Amino acid sequence: MESFDIISIFTYILAIAAGFLLYLGLTKLKIRKAKVSAEGIIEDANAKADTIIKEAILDAKTHAYEFKLESEKQLKVHKNEINELENALSQREKLIDRRDIAVQGKEENIAQKVKQLEEKEKNLGKLETQLQEKIDAKVGELEKIAAMSAKEAKEELFKQVEQQIAAEMTGYIKEQEDEAKSKATMLARDIIANAINRYAQEETVERTVSVVALPSEEMKGRIIGREGRNIKAIEQATGVDLIIDDTPEAITLSCFDPIRREVARISLETLIRDGRIQPGRIEEVVTKTRAELDEVIRKTGEDAAFELGISRLDSGIIKHLGKLKYRTSYGQNALQHSLEVGHLAGFMAAELGLNQQLARRAGLLHDIGKAMDREKEGSHVELGAKYAKKHGENATVINAIESHHGDVPATSVISILVAAADTLSAARPGSRSETIENYIQRLEKLEEIAKSFDGVDKVFAIQAGREIRIVVKPDKIDDVRSHQIAREIKDKIEAELTYPGNIKVTVIREVRASEIAK
Repeated sequence: MESFDIISIFTYILAIAAGFLLYLGLTKLKIRKAKVSAEGIIEDANAKADTIIKEAILDAKTHAYEFKLESEKQLKVHKNEINELENALSQREKLIDRRDIAVQGKEENIAQKVKQLEEKEKNLGKLETQLQEKIDAKVGELEKIAAMSAKEAKEELFKQVEQQIAAEMTGYIKEQEDEAKSKATMLARDIIANAINRYAQEETVERTVSVVALPSEEMKGRIIGREGRNIKAIEQATGVDLIIDDTPEAITLSCFDPIRREVARISLETLIRDGRIQPGRIEEVVTKTRAELDEVIRKTGEDAAFELGISRLDSGIIKHLGKLKYRTSYGQNALQHSLEVGHLAGFMAAELGLNQQLARRAGLLHDIGKAMDREKEGSHVELGAKYAKKHGENATVINAIESHHGDVPATSVISILVAAADTLSAARPGSRSETIENYIQRLEKLEEIAKSFDGVDKVFAIQAGREIRIVVKPDKIDDVRSHQIAREIKDKIEAELTYPGNIKVTVIREVRASEIAK
């Protein structure tokens, strides 16, 4: 049993030794193969490295050669540029040398001429002294002959020349004014005629009273009420006077404020239709009518702006435009007048190539102050300009409002067109009416202004005050002075009178020579 164990152990040891030897053999074989493989890899790497190095050297030589060629090319270009610059500088130096020689020659000539001029100056000084002595001697002789000093003779000569020049200048100015007026009149006539042809509007004269028709005479008693309490309530609520006279089936409403008069008219018609006429009902109807009329005023302002194609108007301006519907000037409706001015100004602006929309806007708003001149202190021009400025209107629109009556100078052509359209709208037949009293006062004032000038003999106001003819004394007023008087009278009329339209001033100077043959 023990021998078997020894043999087994020995066998086991031999197996281990054989396995170890086998392992060593295999390991050596792998090492040889690894060496062979490593040597092959190293040889391949060395070959690739040699190839890469050779290629890199070749590329470097190629780039170096190309760089050399490019450098030589650029160097050649720079050399050519330098040669060209050197040639140009050489030519400039030659040109400067030539100019230097020419300048030296000119300097020598100038020096010679300076010497000659100095000699001539000396000679001229001597001649001037001799001439002055001769002039003084002649002046002394002339003073003895004319019995007048040189200063007096000079003043007399200047006076005569001044008079002659004044006459010539007046004649020239008159001639140029006539020519300019002729051309301007023709152009203005064409523009205005075209504007009028493009816009036609019927005119109706507004009144300061309104008439309300009644269904029967019995209604007058109901409107008056017991002890007049109804009529008193109506007058107190509306601020309008009710005139109940002998006119059958009609009541007259009288008030200078057209809005109050319109409120009273609508309220009275509502009460008549309703039939319930008593103080409480009257106050209720008047209050409701005022609210409805405010809406009508706003809608009227919007319609006016829409008619002229004007956008972005302030709500306050629109409301005051609507109020113009119930405002009159010499019987002409203020809103209708403003619309007409807007149309005419727009047409004329289009003819002149100006901003048509801005001209229409300025024309529509030129009388906006009339909607508030009964409520605030100041003229409608001042109030309108302030209101437009407050609500951010264009500077041209503000100037058109300020200048359309000549209160301030016009700063744009559009302002002038608005003033012309305003005059045209007010002056055309049927647009405005005038009371007999104002008419007579205006004629008397016209004649009084003309007679205040020295040399005026007779004065005649004709054509309903549209023209004034002045007959001057021919022995006191010459032809030149006649034109001056016409201008002075025109300026004074514009400064002192307020009138619709234009007034023509004509000065007549007539000289008659007569003899009787016997």
